[in-house]
Amino acid sequence: YWPHALITTATHDTKRSEDVRARINVLSEMPEEWRKSLISWARFNRKKKPVVEGMRVPERNEEYLLYQTLIGVWPLKVNGATEYEAFRRRIKDYMLKAVREAKVNTSWINPESFYEDALMVFVEAIMEDTQDNLFLKDFRPFLKKVSGYGIFNSLSQTLLKIASPGVPDFYQGSETWDFRLVDPDNRQPVDYNVRMAMLEELKRRESELPADKLARDMTTNKENGQIKLYLTYKALNYRSTNGDVFERGEYVAFEAMGEKRDNVCAFARRTGNTEIVVVVPRFLTQLIPGPGELPFGESVWKDSFVVIPIAGPGTSYRNIFTGEIVAARDHNDANALLLSEVFTNFPVALLERLN
Repeated sequence: YWPHALITTATHDTKRSEDVRARINVLSEMPEEWRKSLISWARFNRKKKPVVEGMRVPERNEEYLLYQTLIGVWPLKVNGATEYEAFRRRIKDYMLKAVREAKVNTSWINPESFYEDALMVFVEAIMEDTQDNLFLKDFRPFLKKVSGYGIFNSLSQTLLKIASPGVPDFYQGSETWDFRLVDPDNRQPVDYNVRMAMLEELKRRESELPADKLARDMTTNKENGQIKLYLTYKALNYRSTNGDVFERGEYVAFEAMGEKRDNVCAFARRTGNTEIVVVVPRFLTQLIPGPGELPFGESVWKDSFVVIPIAGPGTSYRNIFTGEIVAARDHNDANALLLSEVFTNFPVALLERLN
């Protein structure tokens, strides 16, 4: 209804950045594992809670918020003690702002300094990077698992933003992995030199490697953020040269069928002689057993396919990210794109119709 409205996944006032939310969303797919982890962490950290006026600090709701926040924002890589201390400072600043704005145990107008100091002591204690910190020993493997799935969520979200009806908006610094919190955390200076250098390196590799090999390599090394920049760079440039289909094109939702039919979102945009098909995975915990696995091929997607009612058998599509050609075929009495062929070297697909 509003094809020229902005689609924003992050702004200056976002409480959690787009990639933080995409990672936290994974917890809804594994509620029992998340519940057991929370119970364990609360037990490990109980003795680290200061007591203020007969009450252990923080209360359970605030403690839950802290664990959830740590899951969402923990960096994929921390370079040394100085960087880790800066990260711990960010968490303390965020928690202080959160409890003040909650107005339960303290507030901006009437700050309870003893309570706030006790909360800071707790955050400091549970994040102490020592061998005997049972919390961090248990937390880190769980984090690694969740963050791996969260990366795939982020990539799906990014392509949906670019290809859906509307005008995609990118908040500064979100071109690569962005694990920032509410202001002032999300208003820090952005190092554009790093991003420009990364883009130049991408273009150099693009000129030297076959697209499918480059796409596969970036997926294997997805933690460095290049893959998100590559997706953004390729999809936005394609959108720029095919503006009509994105700005005025029809939106056609597609149905998926087969064993993994609930693990995919697919649709087409078309106008005149131009047609594109967008396919992204979802609920990755049901697709791959762990963060080291890739959601590719027949072993993952089984017999699943997307029904393509607007094309006939033999209609071929080119994947913008990999250069691979995928052809529609008659499958289970439907004109279909097999997901095992759509997802072979890159975790999302932007398909351009060729004939």
